[in-house]
Amino acid sequence: MSPVTGSSSSPVAEGTPRGYGLGPRTAAVLVFGSSAAVLVVEIVALRLLAPYLGLTLETSTMVIGIALTAIAFGSWLGGRIADQVDPRRLIGPSLGVSGAVVALTPAVLRTTAEWAPALLLLIASLTILVPGALLSAVTPIVTKLRLTSLAETGTVVGRLSGVGTVGAIVGTVLTGFVLIARLPVSGILIGLGTLLVAGSALVEWRTRRWRSAPALALVVVAGGLATTVAPGGCDTETRYHCARVVVDPDRSSGRTLVLDGVRHSYVDIDDPTLLEFAYVRALASVVDAAFPTGEALAAHHLGGGGLTFPRYLAATRPGTRSLVSEIDSGVVHIDRDQLGLGSEGGIDVRVEDGRLGLRRLGAASRDLVVGDAFGGVSVPWHLTTVEALADVRRVLTEDGLYVANLIDHGGMAFARAEVATISGTFEHVAVVGEPSAIGLDPTSTPGGGNLVVIASNRPVDLRATQAALDARETGWKIATDDDLTSWVGDARPLTDDHAPVDQLLQPYGPRSGR
Repeated sequence: MSPVTGSSSSPVAEGTPRGYGLGPRTAAVLVFGSSAAVLVVEIVALRLLAPYLGLTLETSTMVIGIALTAIAFGSWLGGRIADQVDPRRLIGPSLGVSGAVVALTPAVLRTTAEWAPALLLLIASLTILVPGALLSAVTPIVTKLRLTSLAETGTVVGRLSGVGTVGAIVGTVLTGFVLIARLPVSGILIGLGTLLVAGSALVEWRTRRWRSAPALALVVVAGGLATTVAPGGCDTETRYHCARVVVDPDRSSGRTLVLDGVRHSYVDIDDPTLLEFAYVRALASVVDAAFPTGEALAAHHLGGGGLTFPRYLAATRPGTRSLVSEIDSGVVHIDRDQLGLGSEGGIDVRVEDGRLGLRRLGAASRDLVVGDAFGGVSVPWHLTTVEALADVRRVLTEDGLYVANLIDHGGMAFARAEVATISGTFEHVAVVGEPSAIGLDPTSTPGGGNLVVIASNRPVDLRATQAALDARETGWKIATDDDLTSWVGDARPLTDDHAPVDQLLQPYGPRSGR
């Protein structure tokens, strides 16, 4: 009988010597950090690509799909290689190469979009796939280094999975609520790339000094990242909204379009000149004062909703041609099926992202551009920037007018930043709103709500505008010149690289309307 050389209730994994694994704390730190990094890259990629591909469901789906593909492929390939090569030799290069790609992503994508737009999808895919796969490949490497005993498999894998999930959650929350609010997207990616490269250097240094190899990364498959919102009380579930149409109990021809609980539009099917919402009356007042009565216009509308204002222009200015960019095809179907939109009236609705719709228009082709696009109560960030406004200015005639509906609350940080942005593009800018909201009534506490911005490169008759506002009983006033400068204060213009619109908006009150 052969002598017993050892016994244990926890047999050692075949081919894995004792002492080969990582300490639990080191493994947890690396798994936490790498999992967070994958989510940061994914979320920031959406912001980086929106100006070129549009902020659409397709864009979001593409980015999430590519990220999950990277995680799946990297995990499979990393496990295969970890069984054939000393795992300690793989961690540093995985961190370093992924960090370099992440840091170069802003420059590479923007250069491609400018000089080789046909390659943008390919390059964008690679800038997500490469770092995602490399970081995901570390998962089986870390697992192999930590699994020194078969009896500990469940404990080790469960612990690292939990730590990785927490890292992914922290990466998501940190990016959405902190990083994007305070840093340009290029700064976020360059900073993350720097951290990954520094981590690679540290791993390599420790590997040369220590026998026990440090490790990185259990990457969590972030299925919960694609949050599905299923609001109730819908007549129709569109691609973007929970939508319903409410009949006005006091007016049989009146209809209110409600999207995700917010009243977005009021339409009188029989009388398109009846304007219920104060901000729409303000838009009408501005346009009526800026152009001769009854003159036909070439207009472009960023955002459609119930198409209240295009209908008004068609009724009061016969011959007006209104082109509308509305991203939600479901809302367009509601306009046609329930809100009485026909083929007549010179209203052409295109299902498209507003930024991309602007880019398709010819220079000096529009007398009027109306900004009235909202996701919930927030203007889509990529329609608020210096670069977007440059396109607005490009499509306007020399005497053209830009009017935009904004919503803000509390300190009005977003509205002030957007007015600062518009002021850098147009020579003449004014803001219309409740006196307390625009600093004209310092005795009142700003409550927020809707504002209308007027912008043009030619002077606008503000006296006529105020008279029209008063005639429609809006109660709104106009801030301009020194009053406007004082109200805007030190607000910074918004750019494609840094437009924290959602973060600048203050918490708002009851979702009763716009």
